[in-house]
Formats: sequence, structure tokens, C-alpha cells
Amino acid sequence: MVDIHSHILPEVDDGPKSWDVSIAMCRMAAADGITHQVATPHANDRYAYDREYLKDLLSELQQKTGNSPRLSLGCDFHLSYDNLKDAFAHPDRYAIEGTRYLLVEFSNFSIPRNTTDSFLKLGDCGLTPIITHPERNPILRESPQRVVEWAEQGCVVQVTGSALTGFWGERSRRAAQWLLEHQAVHVLATDAHDTEKRVPVLSTARAAAAQLCGEGIAEVLVEGNPRAILESQPLPYFPRPTPAASYRKSN
Repeated sequence: MVDIHSHILPEVDDGPKSWDVSIAMCRMAAADGITHQVATPHANDRYAYDREYLKDLLSELQQKTGNSPRLSLGCDFHLSYDNLKDAFAHPDRYAIEGTRYLLVEFSNFSIPRNTTDSFLKLGDCGLTPIITHPERNPILRESPQRVVEWAEQGCVVQVTGSALTGFWGERSRRAAQWLLEHQAVHVLATDAHDTEKRVPVLSTARAAAAQLCGEGIAEVLVEGNPRAILESQPLPYFPRPTPAASYRKSN
């Protein structure tokens, strides 16, 4: 399995606070069957994103953990005016290493009106947005039709694996399931932060997805699609979302 969203670097954001925890997270991921993990530190008002420093940190972590799992660098990119301005000028700074894919995180308090235009401009810069954990966003989980619309426009949608198993509560679980049923989920990832609660484990999510949509789709959500992202290739599984009736009425 391939995990494209995790916070495994020590002392850079709200992830692990020590090297020991970072190393333990990598070992936990490897034991779960994750062969490649992307470290995605936050880039927002609270946490500065220094790509060169983070590259050195990732290299040190790889040396400490060996080759299992293999590690790459990405970014948990907060959708803000300043971030977008910098990404338009330096698209490689925030993308997953060696690719044209960019993880995009929304605020819990508002969704910018010009979001669709921003996604189009990122596309003009050669970047494909990956919308992260919409099922956990208080706004989007109540109106996931908006996520379906962005998927129709070519955005990739990444759901947190543990949302399918109920870790984030019933509302998030229902929203994640609804997006899966409407063929608007392309990747499952851990968004891991530690070894106790937000853990680097994908196997349980894969099993939950298999029950909902079959083993073949579950496999592509944790292996085929995320590996294509690492290789900066089109996703092998990118269906046209099914027509989305009102989420509130259907739930």
C-alpha cells in the first residue's frame, strides 16, 4: 500500500515531537504493509514550510529507518491567498516530490468563493489538486455535492482511511461512505500524526472499503491510484461521479 498523506517528520508541525516517535511511526506503517509513505508537513499560518530544511529532515529519517517504507516529501497545503500566490509562482515547492500533484486542505471555518477558479489556476500551472479529507471538514461533510463537482472537474479526492472505520465520528463516516458510493473518492490515506490515535495504518480502511465497494476498488484506492500519483501519472481509477442527489435528503 502507498500512503500519500502523513505527518511523520519530527518537530515541524502537530505531528511527532521526537525522532523516536517518527521512527516508530515508520515501523508501524511498514508492519501494516505500507511500502511508500509521503511526509506532508503543514503549510499554513501556524507552521512555516521550508522545503530545503524538510528535505534534509526526510533524508535523515530515511537513514534512521532504512528502506522500509520508502519516504517522499509533499505538503499539507492550506488553501489561502498567500499560499496560492506562492504556489502559482513556484509550483514545485509544495507538490509531492517529483510529481505535479498537490494536497490541498480547506479551513474548517470557510470555503473561499473562488475555490473553483483557484483549482483551475493551479491546473494552468500544471498542478492537479488533491482535496484532502473533505469528509472531516465541518462544511464539506454537510454538503459533499461540492466535492463531487470538483471531482467532475478533474480534482483528486482523498479520504482519511480511519473515517471509514468510524474514528472521526458518525458524520464523517457517513460523508466518506456517501462519497465512495458516488464514485468521488480516488485515494485513501492515513493522515497519521502519532502511534496511539492517528496512526499510520491503512489495512483496516482497505478492508472497510472492500466491504462497501469491492476488493478491486479498495485495492486501487490504496495502491494503484496513490502509486500513479507518486509516478506523476494519470490515475488508473478515475470514474465519472454518479449524479449526486441532496445529501441531507438521502441521509
